[in-house]
Amino acid sequence: RLQPVESGGGSVQAGGSLRLSCTVSGYTHCTYDMTWYRTPPGMVREYVATIELDGREGYADSVKGRFTVSQDNAKSTMYLQMNSLKPEDTAMYYCKVIEYCDGQLLGTFGQGTQVTVSS
Repeated sequence: RLQPVESGGGSVQAGGSLRLSCTVSGYTHCTYDMTWYRTPPGMVREYVATIELDGREGYADSVKGRFTVSQDNAKSTMYLQMNSLKPEDTAMYYCKVIEYCDGQLLGTFGQGTQVTVSS
């Protein structure tokens, strides 16, 4: 199983930028993709952005035009460039890797990285 590890969180003022990284370790013989989620304080986890198996990018409406997801050539690291940050972007950000393996979907979340945006 692959294990994702997030990094790059921190505290910034509104309008600032951060870049999060998600690096996967371990071995798999399966195809996989990675997705960013976040859990704002007191709320449920929500989808943020993804790179699908065919390379298409997807974004939640709340982050379109401000966040950009990318991946290195080896697909071992996924990035989330976050610009024009708003206080409502404050959340714990998680990376989830989904392995498509022998007809099964195996999903694993990382431990998360905290992003705090002050007004």
